[in-house]
Amino acid sequence: MAKITLSNLRHSYMPNPKGSEDFALKEIDLDWQDGGAYALLGPSGCGKSTLLNIISGLLVPSEGRILFDGKDVTDLPPDQRNIAQVFQFPVIYDTMTVRENLAFPLRNRGVAEGKIAERVAEIAAMLEVEEMLDTRASHLSPDNKQKISMGRGLVRDDVNVVMFDEPLTVIDPHLKWKLRSKLKELHQRVRATMIYVTHDQTEALTFADQVVVMQDGEIVQIGTPVELFERPQHTFVGHFIGSPGMNVLPADEGQGGVTVEGHPITLEGKITGNGGAAQVGIRPEFVSLAKTGLPGRVRKVSDIGRHSVLEAMVGETSIKAVIDGPVPAQGEAVHLAFRADQTRLYRDGWIATEVGA
Repeated sequence: MAKITLSNLRHSYMPNPKGSEDFALKEIDLDWQDGGAYALLGPSGCGKSTLLNIISGLLVPSEGRILFDGKDVTDLPPDQRNIAQVFQFPVIYDTMTVRENLAFPLRNRGVAEGKIAERVAEIAAMLEVEEMLDTRASHLSPDNKQKISMGRGLVRDDVNVVMFDEPLTVIDPHLKWKLRSKLKELHQRVRATMIYVTHDQTEALTFADQVVVMQDGEIVQIGTPVELFERPQHTFVGHFIGSPGMNVLPADEGQGGVTVEGHPITLEGKITGNGGAAQVGIRPEFVSLAKTGLPGRVRKVSDIGRHSVLEAMVGETSIKAVIDGPVPAQGEAVHLAFRADQTRLYRDGWIATEVGA
């Protein structure tokens, strides 16, 4: 296990990049502590797989350094970084049994047979696959194949980091929650440094202690799942995390404060800085129906089980609210109230208010 440090990291697939737009990864400085569970979260093309490949040694960055426990490994090949990687598609040998698949990484490194048997039994118990140890891998279901692929990454106890590159992509949706829970349990038991790459917010938020949200080759926020939900530092984070995502409303600033569609808005605290396109951000969970507030008209109501998502139009602006209990019908006039301590100003996407200031 290792602390991983990324220092002044940038990468371009072009031989002579000229501007920031030519870089798949813009400047990244990041520390991952030894034994932590981390997720790289973002849409396709945001740079998360590029970053994972640089950490693993499959790519050499255009600029910057990678350090494991303070040791510079930037120019070391993958086999000298002491890492394990689990990919989207299970990497196992179909002609081998489950036992032989789990033993292979250890046998390949000359580990004593007694130690191999002990470690395989331990990992098999963690994965709950003891009954299939002598089954050929070709006979396994896709989710069990991916379990064995995970086991091959975990069977070595000397790895610096275990990396998962969208490991649940090919798994049936009704089985994903089982593997997510199993992976979280495995981390709590083995305490290895783990990095999980995904575009799925549920996978990232249920697995990781710290989530790194990426957009267009940049890190826009690092935080716990609670921090990302409750106080997005960028409108992209608010929109990408949450279902439905954060309301991002065009706003106007003046000496009297901030308005949306001409109506004054109370923010969480003091506005910082100046300049840039102003937007008010508030999650639908903190918008409620009230007797007074922003006047609007119900455009749509979606019943999603435990609550309803109401969409109302305030002037030309659509605002969503999560409502428990009865909801007005489509076309009815309503007033919407924003919870002040969850209402923030953003400028050019970045947060521009201070808590309680």
